[in-house]
Amino acid sequence: MPGRQVALIDLLDRLLTGGVVITGDVVLSLADIDLVRVSLRALIVSVSVENPSPWGPPPEGGGPGRVR
Repeated sequence: MPGRQVALIDLLDRLLTGGVVITGDVVLSLADIDLVRVSLRALIVSVSVENPSPWGPPPEGGGPGRVR
């Protein structure tokens, strides 16, 4: 869509609603010998009722593994 402007907040909202996966590799080599390899992978998604935070309190109503 050339010529159409989208606000940054709208773009972030669209990306976080569906989620974004960021991957990358960094390789440090010398004379064609790999010395250091770093692989980066990140999943960025918004937290909502349908997709709760894994670090938050457990949801109400119990579930598997919950001790009463």
